[in-house]
Amino acid sequence: MSDTFLDVDIAVIGAGSGGLSVAAGAAQLGASTVLIEQHLMGGDCLNTGCVPSKALLASAKAAYRWRSEAALGVDYALPDVDLGAVNRHVHEVIAAIAPNDSIERFEALGVKVIQGTARFVGPSEIEVDGTRIRARRIVVATGSRAAVPPIPGLDQVPHFTNETLFANTELPRHLIVIGGGPIGIEMAQAHRRLGSDVTVLEASRIMPKDDPELVSLLGSRLVDEGIAIREGVSITRVEDGRGGVTVLLRNSEGLEERIFGSHLLVAAGRRPNTERLDLEKAGIEYGPKGIIVDARLRTSNRRVFAIGDVAGGPQFTHVAGYHAGIVIRNALFRQPAKVDYRALPWVTYADPELAHVRLTEAEARAKHGDDLVVLRWPYHENDRAQTDRKTQGLIKAITTRSGKIVGASILGAEAGELIQLWVLAIGQGLNVKALAGMIAPYPTLGEISKRAAASFFTPKLFSSRTRKLVRFLSWFG
Repeated sequence: MSDTFLDVDIAVIGAGSGGLSVAAGAAQLGASTVLIEQHLMGGDCLNTGCVPSKALLASAKAAYRWRSEAALGVDYALPDVDLGAVNRHVHEVIAAIAPNDSIERFEALGVKVIQGTARFVGPSEIEVDGTRIRARRIVVATGSRAAVPPIPGLDQVPHFTNETLFANTELPRHLIVIGGGPIGIEMAQAHRRLGSDVTVLEASRIMPKDDPELVSLLGSRLVDEGIAIREGVSITRVEDGRGGVTVLLRNSEGLEERIFGSHLLVAAGRRPNTERLDLEKAGIEYGPKGIIVDARLRTSNRRVFAIGDVAGGPQFTHVAGYHAGIVIRNALFRQPAKVDYRALPWVTYADPELAHVRLTEAEARAKHGDDLVVLRWPYHENDRAQTDRKTQGLIKAITTRSGKIVGASILGAEAGELIQLWVLAIGQGLNVKALAGMIAPYPTLGEISKRAAASFFTPKLFSSRTRKLVRFLSWFG
């Protein structure tokens, strides 16, 4: 028998980025709203994901400056890295942002916040530790967690995931990273710059979803910094011993190897948090990748929506926030809003950064064939990059022969900022002519995008036909 019964307009399960956005928006629009969180407000992004990882990367970049800024005439002493102090910096950043996601703030907005574990007890009802909640619409925003691959011996060996890494205050002598995706690469570079030896083990190739050419350039930079990257390896076993961990693997040539490290980080993907929800009782279909949703983010139970990582789509914080807007429009305004990922960007915050939107060159060729123009502009041709000695990088933009932009990738300083112009252009259907014609302030890194866009017109502008036209017009004075 429930101790309490609530009847509300919207119940949100999960107080991560997406859930918080739905709850705040619904309450401010006048809907009675309940928000349930079983652990920490702010979810993975604030506590164990985006925020702490970028804070750690900032410390690592500071430690790296002494090597790179001598070229500017400024010499630094060798950095003295105190990982305990770095850890305090990471958690001070989390604490600075946490009030925006706090229970107090959301209750002030009119949201009823309940701490506990929610489970479905019917198509439109959930229960949280004795409280029964009936809602006209329910939003599942429970996110995901680090996936632990079925490697023999791994369950017997101490290891980090992103959920435990940021509590560490001991600098690893040799960090072995299993997984060469964005999390693995970011944390590998961060620890190398802080002073650890680092080995990255990847079953296929690092950063498989990004442009291979730019990934290759990034990989070379990481190797130059002293990171060992082993691609195409198969891990056969992990063992504890000698004050650290031993990874047994079969390399790309089929030979067996042993790699010894002091610490192990598992960054091998994510798993949706669907356990303990009792989704079957609400008639909600789900699978290994998460809850199955349609383009409006509705589940098989039309009263229930799923957003963010648990919905099985792109696993980014900004996607969860985008999903929240789609749900608000569907649930409160009855608009048939649908997700549209055609201008979805993502960024890996290595140094240099790697940013991407829409199609890679290979994907564009598979879809459009030869009706493509690949636009390039290197960072070393940009004056601001030269003044700041940040000349390693390249922009690649893909257009059709008519100038329609179908994709862009950027490797280089501030790539996460520069990609946003291309996101806007693709999202609004702008022709490359619009970017080529904009006035960019000088000297800025943003000129890289303008110069790449303008290169679309270079072959025609300086063709023999154009020169003949100019000579012809000169006859008229």
